[in-house]
Amino acid sequence: MTGDLFTFEEVSYRLSRSPRRKRLGLVVTEKGAEVRIPQRCAERHGHQFLRDNIVWVREQLRGLEHRQTQVPEHHFAFGARFPWMGTSLELDRAACAADAGIRDGYIQLYCRAREPDEDQIQSALQKLYQREALDTLSEKSRHFAGLLGLEFSSVKVRRTRSKWGHCTIRGELQYNWLVCLAPEPVVDYLVIHEVCHLRHHNHSRAFWDLVASLCPDYRTLRRWLKENGHRLQL
Repeated sequence: MTGDLFTFEEVSYRLSRSPRRKRLGLVVTEKGAEVRIPQRCAERHGHQFLRDNIVWVREQLRGLEHRQTQVPEHHFAFGARFPWMGTSLELDRAACAADAGIRDGYIQLYCRAREPDEDQIQSALQKLYQREALDTLSEKSRHFAGLLGLEFSSVKVRRTRSKWGHCTIRGELQYNWLVCLAPEPVVDYLVIHEVCHLRHHNHSRAFWDLVASLCPDYRTLRRWLKENGHRLQL
């Protein structure tokens, strides 16, 4: 958020102008509220818009606070357990970098430090997850795209704040690697969703029909990701 910080009934908020915006809007995050206003709109209208919607803003903030209490707190140490594709795997130490990976019910993690601290283990574990997620999501993308006779140009993984996946007009598939902490059917749904965008770059009826052809239970899985995605943290 940008601009000066204001407070109304103990709710912190900022005003944000945009030359492309045509009407007032509200966005609520853990830090407070952001009132988005058109470039030529007087600030007083932004302040009034916040006041008019203060009940809704409070409800959103309470929901965010509740969701925050559901985020798991991991203890980054060898012997601890971490989620992967809906299962819980024990973290073991790999003897060398070549042995690192997720296999046989274990997460084999290589750390250069003889006695790594939690921050070092967390950093190394996140890098391992990104690598394993890229391999897993690439394989699943090839599988489901092949079933539909579609092709993509590349697969990338990154950690994003708002999107779990994205398909560009150039056929690039992008995924949030944290999705691999979810149950595998949810992971499959996300991949199918993005692969289907290779044919339909929209959310039309034709798009959802194509999704349903490979994932009949997509509504349930989509709801799971929406309701539980905030729990997928590492």
